[in-house]
Amino acid sequence: MSTHAKRERLLLADLLEAAGPDAPTLCEGWRTRDLAAHVVVRERRPDAAAGTVVPALKARLDRVQAEFTEKPYEELIQLIRTGPPRMSPFTIKQVDEGANVVEFYVHTEDVRRAQPDWSPRELDPVFSDALWSRLEKGARLLGRKAPVGLVLRRPNGQTAVAHRGTPVVTVSGEPGELTMFVFGRQDVAKVELDGEPDAIERLHEAKQLGI
Repeated sequence: MSTHAKRERLLLADLLEAAGPDAPTLCEGWRTRDLAAHVVVRERRPDAAAGTVVPALKARLDRVQAEFTEKPYEELIQLIRTGPPRMSPFTIKQVDEGANVVEFYVHTEDVRRAQPDWSPRELDPVFSDALWSRLEKGARLLGRKAPVGLVLRRPNGQTAVAHRGTPVVTVSGEPGELTMFVFGRQDVAKVELDGEPDAIERLHEAKQLGI
């Protein structure tokens, strides 16, 4: 049975292939070629990918990312499709699900929602629950730099506190849309915000949401 991560991986690869190497994405400064290279580097060059969280390795990450960006686009797509190398921890199902479900979902939407005619896709309930589970566990990390108090609420009433503080803004929506919001894609997330107008504006414009 296909895992959520595997399904999102293949969907991302298909979208990148269909879009071509120079299509826009929601990642600032990145075209589809850059996004494809990022995904491959993250899985295949952990020595460089660590630069996303370790400032001292940022220069190495930029260099390796640039090298992969120069590879043939078709090769990058194939590397995404085939997945990580044999000895990678990402080959373990539990690790793949834990690390890649949200990663691939967000990047898939980065490609989809950068197009002018995009529309939200309907996620099956099991996948929505999987995204919500990850939101609950990672809410404090994702919202730690929010400029106001932040509460996430899904339609069934379940909530997660992403940041304690006042004033409080409650962001309501389906788990997929809440995921896009807390990963800094506020402009394209189909959510409703409830709170003081100034607090809502500050949260909507915040650039530091996400990891």
